Amino acid sequence: MQTILIVDDEFGLAETMGDVLSTMGYAVTMAVNGKLGLASLRESRPDVILLDMMMPVMSGPEMLAALRADEVYRDIPVILMSAAAPEAMINELRPMITEFLQKPFTFEQLTAALHKSLAA
Repeated sequence: MQTILIVDDEFGLAETMGDVLSTMGYAVTMAVNGKLGLASLRESRPDVILLDMMMPVMSGPEMLAALRADEVYRDIPVILMSAAAPEAMINELRPMITEFLQKPFTFEQLTAALHKSLAA
């Protein structure tokens, strides 16, 4: 069973994505910020990370930088999500991510990004 880590402080969205992905047969773990997301990696290595851009404590870009700097986790595919990130910032992060989803996104966009990321 493939595991997806959702790191997002929007509880309702994270819970909805988790429910949908669980129904699709994925194991889902969640964290509300990048610091907790990094901590959860020590317990279980996900196959893909769905990472929100703007969060308290540790933002998505901060977690992404920590992931890519760590030999153990640098190869985990990351789907970055944001509702309001500036395009220049997204373009700067593109080399470190597998996919980008603009919030709000559709179920079809989510599943397409997951399939692409899991195949990477």
